[in-house]
Amino acid sequence: MVAPKKGKNASAQSKPGRSLALILIAIVALTGGMFASGHTTPRLGIDLAGGTSITLRAVPEEGQESAINKTNMDTAVEIMERRVNGLGVSEAEVQTQGDRNIIVNIPKGTNSKEAREQVGTTAKLYFRPVVATELSGAGATGSPSPSASGEPTDKATDGAADQDKATDGEKASGSPSGSASASATTQGRAASDALKADPSPSGSGKASDGASPSPSASASGDDATAALQQQYAALDCTDEAARAKAGDGSKQDESMVACGQNSQGQWQKYILGPAAVDGTDVDEAEAVYNTQTAAGWTVTMKFTDEGGKKFADITGKLAQNQSPQNQFAIVLDNEVVSDPYVSQALTGGSAEISGNFDQEEAQALANMLSYGALPLTFKEDSVTTVTAALGGEQLKAGLIAGAIGLALVVIYLLVYYRGLSFIAVASLLVSAGLTYVIMSLLGPTIGFALNLPAVCGAIVAIGITADSFIVYFERVRDEIREGRSLRPAVERAWPRARRTILVSDFVSFLAAAVLFVVTVGKVQGFAFTLGLTTLLDVVVVFFFTKPLLTLMARRKFFSSGHKWSGLDPKSLGAKPPLRRTRRPARPVAGPVDPKEA
Repeated sequence: MVAPKKGKNASAQSKPGRSLALILIAIVALTGGMFASGHTTPRLGIDLAGGTSITLRAVPEEGQESAINKTNMDTAVEIMERRVNGLGVSEAEVQTQGDRNIIVNIPKGTNSKEAREQVGTTAKLYFRPVVATELSGAGATGSPSPSASGEPTDKATDGAADQDKATDGEKASGSPSGSASASATTQGRAASDALKADPSPSGSGKASDGASPSPSASASGDDATAALQQQYAALDCTDEAARAKAGDGSKQDESMVACGQNSQGQWQKYILGPAAVDGTDVDEAEAVYNTQTAAGWTVTMKFTDEGGKKFADITGKLAQNQSPQNQFAIVLDNEVVSDPYVSQALTGGSAEISGNFDQEEAQALANMLSYGALPLTFKEDSVTTVTAALGGEQLKAGLIAGAIGLALVVIYLLVYYRGLSFIAVASLLVSAGLTYVIMSLLGPTIGFALNLPAVCGAIVAIGITADSFIVYFERVRDEIREGRSLRPAVERAWPRARRTILVSDFVSFLAAAVLFVVTVGKVQGFAFTLGLTTLLDVVVVFFFTKPLLTLMARRKFFSSGHKWSGLDPKSLGAKPPLRRTRRPARPVAGPVDPKEA
């Protein structure tokens, strides 16, 4: 009989127990990790667990209809995705619909409400100098505002110094150390003087080269200032309708009034100068817990090169002015989300905002700074709550379809491969177990959530896994047809079957990878699951199916070619057994007998 090759490969093949022990240890370790993490079931997507679906429509600003294009829509989708994912909301879907609609699907979860609020906040982000501010309500005491610093180790000291300056000056109520005792008349007069002198720190309100403004221009400026003062005096930020009408944040080069809440939840009203820095100038922002000082949670910002120059200019001029003009406001959707003080020019391209933040507040502000600058303005067209009942019915139908498919595969294996079907079914069970455990672990690890397309991908994987077994079994049966016994047939069939399996799985994995890259939304769930199960198929075939078949080949039931083993040489039409061809022995050379010669 033809024996398998000797050497290292044969030695490894003669100890299949090692491979089986390795995969058993991996299964036990992964299962233990699953129970230790407390996530014993896969996380479900919005179509199975329920959630919120939001439809946003792009609204062109005056004279900017052409701004609604594919590039800006794609940018908005990317920013919204980062915005909701920054809140820890997994499996959120953000995709375009038509030319100007964006659909946001937020799964049901602890942070979904906050994600909806931040996704719905779609206006641009601006940094504006504060001209005047006071509490919108008499008799209240203002709480400390955040401070901005370029030096993390000095920020607490600088912030305190700024607050002391504000106390000594004529700071209005609602300031870091001020109170509401300052009269609205004094506040309005200070704001009016500031607006007339210089509406912005950059000096845009001053005439250049010593030239005096024309009477008409001066009159126009006085009218605008008076109108702004009237609007500021009449503004009541405790009234939601009044807050909605406050100012027009889309006019970057004009002053405006705005509202914002301090750390105690009290509403403040502001007069803000023209926008000095755009939200797109912020490169990244991060919530950091500062252990070097008593500041606690802070927000660090890094600007683009151009943004760093703008921010250095605005903070340098703010730091030179007296209260209230050494303060800037971060304005999102016409609302002040933070109003830090400035103690020095921040020229390093980065800054740190400190205040009485807790972790949630710091993270929310960091998300707004990082992902708040959208290229378009959006309106919320509709909000739909998706219940889990419909998804549960669909999941049930999908699982029934998968069970029927699996049952048909098992029946086919039993009828066609008989005893070999035991190895195939055991391999399918191992593959299914690994898939389930890994999906359960991926939920808390990378935020993977199982949706209906992902379930479809797992069902399709049944056929891919079964194909690998069939390829190997058929190679073994071909060797038996050539007249070889089972044990050498198992080893000789493996190299050729291995190449075929690897090529087939590589094609499937490549298709899944391409599908994952070029698609969005739920289709990515299908591609991810298909790719994962394809990789697991390779692992199971190499470390379980092949070693198990090697062990079974040593059992009499299979090695003898029992008719129920699926490897009966007679039923397979095997040729006569192959035997080694031995050459006759050559005579030993020696002296020649003279008589015989």
